[in-house]
Amino acid sequence: MGFLIRLFLNALALLIVSTVIPGIEVRGVLPALAAAFFLGVINAFVRPVIMILTLPLTIMTLGLFIPLLNAALLKLVSLIIQGFEVHGFWSAVFGAILLSLISGLLNLLINDRGQVEVIVHRQRML
Repeated sequence: MGFLIRLFLNALALLIVSTVIPGIEVRGVLPALAAAFFLGVINAFVRPVIMILTLPLTIMTLGLFIPLLNAALLKLVSLIIQGFEVHGFWSAVFGAILLSLISGLLNLLINDRGQVEVIVHRQRML
């Protein structure tokens, strides 16, 4: 259940990114779901291998290479999924950065079991 909720949240994040970043197009909910699924699969299996292979470059650029790597993976997903398109280098870079921020914030609200996490802060009275 948690997987499906995260999939829907990431698809929502893709739809938000497509409305904010010119050059990223999502033509409907099904392409957004498919792109979110494949992006998750690629991030789970391909990204760790690429991160290890490009570790010296990442260290030399003090981590500034990671958004470029995320942009390349976003572009790769756009080549696989019809109805999800990324046009241009800068659209991919800014889209990957915004997608990371939005999906990260949305996923902070969900715990491992797929339930909404409520955080309560209680202040002590002295």
